Amino acid sequence: MIYDLSPRIEPGFPVWPGDTPFSSRLTQSLAEGASVNLSSLTTTPHLGSHADAPFHSEPDGASIADLPLAPYLGPCRVVEVPPAPLIEPHHLGEIALGELGDPPRLLLKTGSMPPLAPGAPFPERFSALSPALARLLGERGVLLVGLDTPSVDPFDSKTLDAHHALAAGGVVNLEGLALAAVPPGLYELIALPLNLAALDASPVRAVLRELPG
Repeated sequence: MIYDLSPRIEPGFPVWPGDTPFSSRLTQSLAEGASVNLSSLTTTPHLGSHADAPFHSEPDGASIADLPLAPYLGPCRVVEVPPAPLIEPHHLGEIALGELGDPPRLLLKTGSMPPLAPGAPFPERFSALSPALARLLGERGVLLVGLDTPSVDPFDSKTLDAHHALAAGGVVNLEGLALAAVPPGLYELIALPLNLAALDASPVRAVLRELPG
């Protein structure tokens, strides 16, 4: 069983206010006599399911092309949490807290906003990580955390406390995941970012694969 965690991207897909929206066009067309169809696209790299790089929030942070791929591939735990404005450590529950860091990838299913789709307004209310939880993830050896929301920080945050805490703890993050159909449990995560030099993020085609047995 494979769960696709990446929403379908089309023109009109909501992006963070002020960011570059997705657009595409055919630059050559078979229908007009060209030998192939060729396309071009323009977009923010923070589109749909995507990986942030430390460079997004840290002046001297690594770009997405300079990050190791290992955190984005391997065993992963999906935990359902209440749709609180800030996800605190106690929201993970005793079992999840006891197993935090084993495996070292954690996806949080908050259900705090409707799925993003073309034409929908960009949400301003969704669950984000508390600074305390972001720090704890680094302390427990978590390599990656992912959310079903557009950011690990609240919409109106100017200080980006969770981004900074994750970067300080060496934890990479995924945002914009489609987790509504995924039951809590253990999986294999595959969510590799593109090798984009000097960029602060990359879209990913994120999937979960059920573990054997």
